Amino acid sequence: MTQTIAPRVRTLVLLILAVAGALLAGAAPASAHAALTGSDPAQGAVVDTAPAQISLTFSEPIAVGDDSVRVLDPKGERVDKGDPANLSGTTYSVRLLTGLPDGTYTVAYQVVSADSHPVAGAYTFSIGAPSETTVSVSAQGSDDGLVGWLYGFGRYVSYAGFVVLAGGAAFVLACWAPGARVRAVQRLVVSGWLALTAATLGLLLLRGSYTTTGKVGDIFDLELLGDVLQTKTGAALVSRLLLLAAAALFIAVLFGAYARTAPAGADGDANGAKKPAEGEREAEGDGGEPDKRDLTFGLALGGTVVAAGLAASWAMSEHASQGLQPGVAMPVDVVHLLAVAAWLGGLTALLVALYRGPVETPVGRDAVRRFSRLAFGSVVTLAVTGVYQSWRQLGSWSAFTDTRYGQLLLVKIALVAVMVAVAYLSRRWTQRLAEARISAAEEEKQPAGSAPAEASDASEASGAAEASGAPEGTKAGAGHDAVRAAQLARQRAATEAARQKRLRDADPNRFGLRRSVLAEAGVAVVLLAVTTVLTQTEPGRTEQDAKAAAATSSPAAEGTGQGSGAVSLTMPFDTGGRNGKGVVSIDLDPARVGDNSLHVYVEGPDGTPVDVPEVNLALTLTAQDIGPLPVAPDHVTTGHWSASAVQIPMAGDWKVEVTVRTSDIDQVTVSKNAQIG
Repeated sequence: MTQTIAPRVRTLVLLILAVAGALLAGAAPASAHAALTGSDPAQGAVVDTAPAQISLTFSEPIAVGDDSVRVLDPKGERVDKGDPANLSGTTYSVRLLTGLPDGTYTVAYQVVSADSHPVAGAYTFSIGAPSETTVSVSAQGSDDGLVGWLYGFGRYVSYAGFVVLAGGAAFVLACWAPGARVRAVQRLVVSGWLALTAATLGLLLLRGSYTTTGKVGDIFDLELLGDVLQTKTGAALVSRLLLLAAAALFIAVLFGAYARTAPAGADGDANGAKKPAEGEREAEGDGGEPDKRDLTFGLALGGTVVAAGLAASWAMSEHASQGLQPGVAMPVDVVHLLAVAAWLGGLTALLVALYRGPVETPVGRDAVRRFSRLAFGSVVTLAVTGVYQSWRQLGSWSAFTDTRYGQLLLVKIALVAVMVAVAYLSRRWTQRLAEARISAAEEEKQPAGSAPAEASDASEASGAAEASGAPEGTKAGAGHDAVRAAQLARQRAATEAARQKRLRDADPNRFGLRRSVLAEAGVAVVLLAVTTVLTQTEPGRTEQDAKAAAATSSPAAEGTGQGSGAVSLTMPFDTGGRNGKGVVSIDLDPARVGDNSLHVYVEGPDGTPVDVPEVNLALTLTAQDIGPLPVAPDHVTTGHWSASAVQIPMAGDWKVEVTVRTSDIDQVTVSKNAQIG
């Protein structure tokens, strides 16, 4: 039976990892955790005289360097001087050269938000009147590309390593003390430590390039590494490495001294101490049993402190350290991470125990029940801390659907609900679980003396040869018989182990438990991937605040004479097929640099809204060789499509192309130019 199960297990695990990889690969980079909420001059503004300085206002404090803010003239030459300075709170400025000529200037910024994520962007303003510019405004930041992907993958591995390390150790101490003797469980916990250590070192090396240039060649730049060590994130990564050294000592004691005192039975006591027989109690003396309990208590206390310290290395440098109530949010975040580790890491250890545990002492019903209680407490803790974190990061119900952070959070909540449902099935299997042991009755079914017969015969032959004083040649033959007897003994042991494994797998309750735990672990892998992406996504509250600030600043921009604040375009089309004629209308609001909302309306020749199979748009700024920038609007209702957060990187005369498809083979592309700025 296990030979047919194993390929299915491998296929399911590979599928789960592929889904998790797709989530990570398809995730957008961590954009604007500290959002730009204002600037002077404003985006797209036209000023009469050259300003003495440029000021930028963000939604939270940022870290700036020598080249964090650059101002470029129409020829691409820098016109800023000196380092950026903090004017007040979240407003930063950089001085400009005097006597700047008229034309369009580009402001490019690349900073690091207080929650450790890089923020990059650019916009333009004009002195006197707009002009052509040679500067290409790129939407790519340092967190894009290979370095950004490696950094995101390193974050995922670090979270997974922490979960396996802390949760696996907790499973051994709190649920299944004999697991300390099991090689598969030992390898699991050690693998978690190695993964977390390697990922932390990788993140420390990648950090400098990730927040500055984004170049692979700068990963081993010692100067950048020195700068990273002086930041809050660098200090958190170094602290994590020091705590991992303490975790290595914890693992050595757990699988060393503690494993020697752990019971050899299937379950053992919850505290890992086995109950000795009367004769054993006398041999142990007065201090044996208390010493075991002291060791268990010391490992539990020390492990909790180390795990909390590792969790704090995330809480003190990321989302929890900024925004509302950081003094409350950081401890809550630590508790949240510990609950995740206890649940998901313990689940992983249980899965390993069920599939790779020793045949003679399989993980039993009592151990699974103890983990079930631990998992229930973890889920309750996650629910309480998750509600607080959601309120803190979202701020409103609408942020659940209107922001990327809220949408990812809904996905995470759905995955947790699925895991709880599968865990309920596992609990039902646990209640019916029968211990897979070789009973005395099963032993009696075997022919008496059949198992050790060959070994006994070999032993008797060897003993007879020695006792009779046989010649050397005869003794050499007896030695050969002893080797043969040892080989037969190993074969019998392997056969017996396979027989016991078949008996264990034949238990339908245990088989059902293994399948439900495997499914639960599969959902956990995807859940961890979504959580990693969530920690790299701009909080919903910040995103909505930035949109509100941009909306309030739009009247000031309108006063500069840069357009009416919206663009409407109407274009007739004819695809040449049946019912292929009509009119497509485009509304772009506010038709300025930055985020825009776009609405597309398709009407028939009689002016009534009609649906077509497909509508796509593309924006091109030919003068600056930008585009085409594709836009794929979502269908809203009959004849109406819309898209939000359409990015316009630069002001100018943009060509708006609309492709309308009315059948499988009939389509046409129409276009018009619009002044956006």
